[in-house]
Order: sequence, then C-alpha cells, then structure tokens
Amino acid sequence: MSTEPTNTSDDAQDPVVGSQPATPGDAQPHAQEGAAADATAASVNSQGEDMGEVDMSDFEEQLEDSELSKALDQVAQAEEKLARAHADLYNLNQEYSNFVRRSKESVAGHVQSGRDQVLEAMIGVLDDIEAARKHGDLNDGPFASIANKLEDTLRTRFELERFGNEGDDFDPMLHEALMAQPSADVDHPVLGQVLQSGYRRGETIIRAAKVLVYNPE
Repeated sequence: MSTEPTNTSDDAQDPVVGSQPATPGDAQPHAQEGAAADATAASVNSQGEDMGEVDMSDFEEQLEDSELSKALDQVAQAEEKLARAHADLYNLNQEYSNFVRRSKESVAGHVQSGRDQVLEAMIGVLDDIEAARKHGDLNDGPFASIANKLEDTLRTRFELERFGNEGDDFDPMLHEALMAQPSADVDHPVLGQVLQSGYRRGETIIRAAKVLVYNPE
C-alpha cells in the first residue's frame, strides 16, 4: 500500500480569500498623498512663521517710532525751556544794565546838584570879595591872598566862572536887564553897566548877570 505525498507547498501558497496582492502602482498614490500633506503642513508652518515675523517687526517699528516721538518731544521741550531761560537772562541783563546806567546818572546828577548848591551859597561871598576889590580893600595883604586863592579854587576845581563886563553884547540867556537907555555910540544892545556879576559852571547858568543895557537910538 502506497502513501501519496502531501503537497504542503501548494497549500501554503494559496491566496487568502478577499485579499489582493499589492502592486507598485498601489503604493505610489499613498506616497504622493503623504508628501502633499507634509508639504501643506510645512507651508502652513512657514506662513505662520512669516506672519509672526512680520507682526513682530511691525510692533518693533511702532515701538521705535513711539520712543523716537517721545524723545523728540522731550528735546523740543528742553529747547523751549532753554530758549525761555536765555530770554529771561537777556532781559535780566538788560534790566541790570539799565539800572546801573540810571544809578550812575542819578549819582552824577546828585553830586553835581550838590556842587551847584555849594556854588550858589558861595556866590554871596564872591560878591563881597568883588565889592571889596572895587573899593580897594583887597589890593594886598593876607585877605587879598585868601580871596584870590578861593576864587582860583572855585574856578579850577568847580569850573565856576564869573561873566558880565561893560561893552559885552547883551544876551538875554546870560543877562538880566534891570535898566535900559538909548545911546548914539552903539548899533546893537550892549552892556552899559554891570550891576551884579553873573556866574556859570560850564554851560549851566548859576546866576544871570544884572545889567544896564545901552540900545541904539
């Protein structure tokens, strides 16, 4: 009795019901779909990164613009304060200069006014000296020396000058005419007689001369 060999290789290679063998054409679409999905994800990620970078750049620019604007405002305010300070300093210097000038003028005016008051008080003494000299009482002697020294001091140090002599032209700014009479010897008003001498300091008249005037006939 012979035994038939069992064909195990054929049984092992029988195809499974309902399944089909994989082919290279079937794997290619799946690979393409995966690559497309990966590309889409990469594109989305790239766009997200790009959008993030753009947004951050805009924010930084806005921040820089804001800080620059604040800095410019601060600079403008500082320049305005500096300009006001310079203007205030200029005005203060002008006020001080004017004050110094007015003070000097005021002091000089007070000093000169005091001198004029002293000179006015001395005019009476000078009138007495002149009258004594006309009467011959001060031709010599110690009093004559004192009188001469006083007159020289008033003339040199205080610029006091006596004016008014017979024959001078009459000047109403310098002379006070107490009397007037016609004269055939003159062709314009002149001083015929000096009744009281006048005194001046520079251009300032301390006292006008009192005179008699000769007028032409």
